Amino acid sequence: MAGLEQTRQLVTEIPGPASLELNKRRAAAVSHGVGITLPVFVTRAAGGIVEDVDGNRLIDLGSGIAVTTIGNSAPRVVDAVRAQVADFTHTCFMVTPYESYVAVAEELNRITPGSGEKRSVLFNSGAEAVENAIKVARSYTRKSAVAAFDHAYHGRTNMAMALTAKSMPYKSGFGPFAPEIYRAPMSYPYRDGLLDKELATDGELAAARAISVFDKQIGADNLAAVIIEPIQGEGGFIVPAEGFLPALLDWCRKNNVVFIADEVQSGFARTGAMFACEHEGAGGLEPDLICTAKGIAGGLPLSAVTGRAEIMDAPHVSGLGGTFGGNPVACAAALASIATIESDGLIERAQEIERLITERLLRLQAADDRIGDVRGRGAMIAVELVKSGTSDPDAELTRKLTIAAHAAGVIVLTCGMWGNVIRLLPPLTISDELLVEGLDILAGILGDL
Repeated sequence: MAGLEQTRQLVTEIPGPASLELNKRRAAAVSHGVGITLPVFVTRAAGGIVEDVDGNRLIDLGSGIAVTTIGNSAPRVVDAVRAQVADFTHTCFMVTPYESYVAVAEELNRITPGSGEKRSVLFNSGAEAVENAIKVARSYTRKSAVAAFDHAYHGRTNMAMALTAKSMPYKSGFGPFAPEIYRAPMSYPYRDGLLDKELATDGELAAARAISVFDKQIGADNLAAVIIEPIQGEGGFIVPAEGFLPALLDWCRKNNVVFIADEVQSGFARTGAMFACEHEGAGGLEPDLICTAKGIAGGLPLSAVTGRAEIMDAPHVSGLGGTFGGNPVACAAALASIATIESDGLIERAQEIERLITERLLRLQAADDRIGDVRGRGAMIAVELVKSGTSDPDAELTRKLTIAAHAAGVIVLTCGMWGNVIRLLPPLTISDELLVEGLDILAGILGDL
């Protein structure tokens, strides 16, 4: 971070001339199927700042979609990666193994929720982790059906698309999808409360609604797994009502159904705990399997499935794997990332960021009825925007706010089934000053709109 000044600076319009030139090259060379949120091309990033080719410095409230949680090019990660690249870049763990893969598995077994014996397996992306968690669950239970939830997002591969709820842009035109996938209603306190106040606050009641779908449409004897994000990501940072997740887990345990927590976006200190499951119930939730990726390796591609040993050991030898899974450079980065979180107090930092953001947003909400809901945990906070005087989603206001924020040099992302949610995912290394400045800019734009 030493070389990158931690201040916002606009020297050109956004995007600037150099970015516009690179955009022409992108359009000519890259598939048009790849979308771009903000067409500025990056040269450096650190702390809470992203610098582009035109010399503009932007406040980063996105972390590359929750990946650079410990900050871009974190010092321990840079050192570990440099050392590993000099030693060897790849042998394939399935051919000739290496210690760092084992060390990452040991660390994941240590830090994930659950006190019993655990095993881990490493892959490249969140979607791959999800696909393999389903494989493991089916192998263990000898059953085939899988239940996911409304508003869910689990990735872009075939099985992960089938589990994902939102058609555009993730699923439209890409079918047919993996069969034996069912969908149950999610606990969505803000929207549930518009229909039934009790449903919004009573997680066990919301869970009973979902379980009735499992019983009627699938049958426990056919259901291999229930997969859920403890805090939904792309779906709108939905935090389920208290008691919802424990009730689902309890039903799964009684019916030999594997409970899979997809913590791809919410893991690794993002929510003010190492994993979002830890916020649930009295002593935290202990899922059977947990999928992780994104923040796991300080920006390098790595993912994992971690879970109860008896479940993880169910697949036959060589049934799990992949050429690049647990690449040694990514493993070195992961070990450095976990060390950074624990040594630098980043879980506590996420809690401080939550206080800063939510206090500000709740003040805004009190004065502006277009802010329907403020929700989330840690440095994973969302604002749901609605049309004034109603609860109707306002995707157009969300779009205008995002465009204006980008033009002002603040990187923000949207999400939600209706495209009406602004999600804030700052790196945990952002300064208070930059965070407050970013929020000030968003508040000012919302006032102008």
